Amino acid sequence: MLSASERERYQRQVIIEGFGESAQRKLGAARALVAGAGGLGSAIALYLSAAGIGALRFVDHGAVDLSNLNRQVLYTSDDIGRRKVDCLVPRLARLNPAVRIETSGRTIDGGSVLDLMHGCDLVIDALDNLPTRAVLNRAAQDRHLPLFHGAVHGFQGQAMTVLPGQSACLCCLYGETGPEVEGAIPVLGTSPAVIGCIQATEVIKYLTETGTLLVDRLLLYDGLDMSFQEVAIRRDPECPHCGTAG
Repeated sequence: MLSASERERYQRQVIIEGFGESAQRKLGAARALVAGAGGLGSAIALYLSAAGIGALRFVDHGAVDLSNLNRQVLYTSDDIGRRKVDCLVPRLARLNPAVRIETSGRTIDGGSVLDLMHGCDLVIDALDNLPTRAVLNRAAQDRHLPLFHGAVHGFQGQAMTVLPGQSACLCCLYGETGPEVEGAIPVLGTSPAVIGCIQATEVIKYLTETGTLLVDRLLLYDGLDMSFQEVAIRRDPECPHCGTAG
């Protein structure tokens, strides 16, 4: 049962047709791993916390830099030089103290990723490079955890949901590692806000069993002409991560 304060806090989403208190309780029982606490991670963190997810585990080894502040809205100028995972805890606690926040400053790699996923119900890709995404994707497949992918570049972004054993994975989309990008990635601050909110929406839909997920569908966003397109992604039976070759 929701408490009186929970009913008031989440009233506007509880009264959505097909949602109700049962969906809110499912959301409140979940723990999500958020890989990355930058632009995508900021939007994801704010909206999943506001929605009342049970727990968020953030993994990011970076510190706040002045150049982050056009898009990483969890942080302020006062946070420059501090670890992101230290800064986000009090901010999210003020937003919704009922959400349990866990943090790690470890680097996501083959030696750490399974441990970082332990006890989580799903994985959210808020990263900015393909090699680490490949590690995350493979581990999500191995652990049979849904993976919610998002990526941005300039005015553009994309999102896709991966259900292990059922849908195409990131390796089907990018290949086993994908190219490594050199230098700073151009990003308009609103692009990760749009894509991060789409990822958060997908997470909420998955946990509450409402709506239709972005499974086998890559959603492409272009802020320059304000358009959305979908590209069908087929699961590769020979994929080294999710196919018979895995």
